[in-house]
Amino acid sequence: MTVAIIVSSALSALLLTLALVLPSITSPTVPFGVRVPVQRAGDPVVVRQTSIYRWRVFLGGILAVGLGVAIYGTTGEAWLLPLPVLVLLAVWYGCFFLANHAIRAAKAAGGWYKGLRQGIAVDTGLRTDPPRFPWRWLAPALILTLATMTIGVVSFPSMPEQLVVHYGANGAPDRIAAKSVGTAFSLVFVQIGMTALLAGMAAAIFRGRPDIDPGHPVGSARWHRQYTALGAKALLGLAGAIDLGLMGSSLLMWTGTATPLAPLVIVLPVLAAVVVAVLAMARHNREPLGGERDTGLAHRDDDKYWRGGLIYVNREDHALMVPRRFGLGWTLNFGNPRAAMLLAGVAALISLVVILRFGS
Repeated sequence: MTVAIIVSSALSALLLTLALVLPSITSPTVPFGVRVPVQRAGDPVVVRQTSIYRWRVFLGGILAVGLGVAIYGTTGEAWLLPLPVLVLLAVWYGCFFLANHAIRAAKAAGGWYKGLRQGIAVDTGLRTDPPRFPWRWLAPALILTLATMTIGVVSFPSMPEQLVVHYGANGAPDRIAAKSVGTAFSLVFVQIGMTALLAGMAAAIFRGRPDIDPGHPVGSARWHRQYTALGAKALLGLAGAIDLGLMGSSLLMWTGTATPLAPLVIVLPVLAAVVVAVLAMARHNREPLGGERDTGLAHRDDDKYWRGGLIYVNREDHALMVPRRFGLGWTLNFGNPRAAMLLAGVAALISLVVILRFGS
């Protein structure tokens, strides 16, 4: 139980911290997902909405944690421990949408783009000299998956006839299934699926459309290459951490080991990888201005393709993934049919795991 409380508290603290610092590390020309000219990045409306957003998130986070503590103290139900995280997530995006709406309204009323020269910058070198995919970062995930599979095949005959397929928040087994290839290797299938998914996403960002600043195209293109490589490494590192956690969980299942620390076997590697990835991405999330001379061009006003500043829908854009406007990394282009196929694949993977582990 203590482990579950610690994990829930750590996730809440991570989310709250990330929500509070994101406005400072996001590009100043897309405050809260609204495209604005660089001359308006410090507009009083933007400054005021940033301050209001932070106060709302901070107070909402305190209330979410307080609500979670009160509910858990009243009911004692461990499955309610993730509730503060979910409430905080809802508060975070609610505050974001309020700020987004206010800045959009000020932008439209003030005609912020009136009279400006808008442009698009393209890095043609991405086709002739594209960034190299970091294959070495994929090796740990592949090695861990292969090692888990090998250990499973070798030890399958000696595994218990009844396998523990789920542990409660206190680390005690609460779900047992008969030994079969499906149940014994269910987490190996998850390793394969997650590794393929995250490696595919890492490859997709290399083929994504870069959002190059036409005002400083050279420095922006250079930054995009570095940020793309960093994002791919973060995804592949996360795949390795997930596979490590799944390997540990598989070993617990195959040996019939019951320990209060069972939830941490998978949570700790993943949480550590997420924290490292977030810190690395946040440190390089904003383009450095450098000493490049401004061309006088402003970013094209493309707000119409962004639903609420978060969801990108552009059927004319063939890219599957594009840089996020608010947050870290990339997001899907939901106007691309392949996005629906990717989401369907994720849903199928989750369904397969549920059937294999809990269907018997």
